[in-house]
Amino acid sequence: MTEEQKEKIRDYIIGVLIVIIIALIIIIGFVYGNKTTKENKNKIVKEEEKVIVEEEKNNYIVEIKGQVKNPGIYELEENKRINDVIKLAGGLTKDANTNYINLSKKIKDEMVIIIYSKKEIEEYEKSLKEEKIKEIIKYEIIEKECVCPNTINDACIEEKDTVTNELENTKEESLKENNESEENNKVEESEKESNEENKLININIATIDELQTIKGVGESKAKSIIEYRKENKFTKIEDIKNVSGIGDSLFEKIKDYITI
Repeated sequence: MTEEQKEKIRDYIIGVLIVIIIALIIIIGFVYGNKTTKENKNKIVKEEEKVIVEEEKNNYIVEIKGQVKNPGIYELEENKRINDVIKLAGGLTKDANTNYINLSKKIKDEMVIIIYSKKEIEEYEKSLKEEKIKEIIKYEIIEKECVCPNTINDACIEEKDTVTNELENTKEESLKENNESEENNKVEESEKESNEENKLININIATIDELQTIKGVGESKAKSIIEYRKENKFTKIEDIKNVSGIGDSLFEKIKDYITI
């Protein structure tokens, strides 16, 4: 084989290699270009979806006041709860009482959240045991909004969310006692004459049944009298006013029928 033939063969091989390299470059460029295009399309779609989701999210404006470190107005996403608002407001103060607050309740726009102090709750619970309960019961029965000292508080535990009937039982018991008191007023004179003929009830030793024979003293008050005398002996009949639920009004009605 002559040198000229060898040179032609070499040139031919080099030409074929060049064609193959160019073809590979084109193929790689095409494949990579499609992959990049798909990635860019997917990225654009995801960004568009993210924008749509963000646009669909609603922010609520709520106000929190009372026993939190930073009372004020806050903006939160719609799926947040009362506890999230409290955290945003710096947390509760040492004097806070959340017994009547539903911390897991979802927030709503223009919501008012009031965190009560221990003293406010103490006074509220005390009022439930006194004659003022009439007004509270009247409101709760009509409105049925929440079990709470302040009925404008959107964070209150609603009656449907309560797990016990303790407050309701207190209301029913008080209503029962008030009805008994009204009936007693109607027949007060005749009952007084009848009781004068009977033996006076010794409040230091009387049984729960004997105590209930005193008009105006129901089962709950009889139990309270017995509980009180376990710790404190009655030294005079006026001491009975120290028993929870027995005030001046009831004492005036029963004083002629009790002794020590």
